[in-house]
Amino acid sequence: MDVTKMEKVHIMTHPLIKHKITMLRMDTTVTNDFRSLVEEITILMGYEALADLKTTEMEIKTPIEDTVQPVIDGKKLAIVPILRAGLGMVNGMLELVPLAKVGHIGMYRDEETHLPHPYYCKLPPMIDRRLIVVVDPMLATGGSLIDAVNEIKAQGGKDIKCMCIIAAPEGVEAFTKVHPDVELYIGCLDRCLNSNAYICPGLGDAGDRIFGTK
Repeated sequence: MDVTKMEKVHIMTHPLIKHKITMLRMDTTVTNDFRSLVEEITILMGYEALADLKTTEMEIKTPIEDTVQPVIDGKKLAIVPILRAGLGMVNGMLELVPLAKVGHIGMYRDEETHLPHPYYCKLPPMIDRRLIVVVDPMLATGGSLIDAVNEIKAQGGKDIKCMCIIAAPEGVEAFTKVHPDVELYIGCLDRCLNSNAYICPGLGDAGDRIFGTK
């Protein structure tokens, strides 16, 4: 299956995103620079992912005259990082929409089975009325993202988008089979998963690199 041709899958092509992901991959990139790059990439990707945000009219006063101009309602946006690596993408999204609410979904991966295990979920109120953007730097097997969206839907979430910086084709295919209605934004689609379910060429463990625990 060619995931690049799926209607709901959006793979970034902007040269700045490509460049910053290359810097992110390098094993010489130190923790502080890695965090900064994740935030910068998130801002660039968020600009694309939020291109269809609805606006409303607002009366304002310019130095010249009174006028009615479009504004977005950031209070209707929810950012939901998958812990812990997804935390690295939150500030980038808040730079774009400071009034957005932030929820959290906790998952950890069993190193033997590679299966995700949920341990925490806290979503903003009125989640059914919000545009929800789930963020996680890596989409490997797809298990964590599938389970996170399952939980959001179970709590009433309907309008959902997901953002991942790096993804494997296997994970994209698995995710879209379960959630064909969810828009998926990917910084770079990598080659494959290895025998340990790590993305190749990838960038290692994003959580460890963001928090300096590698």
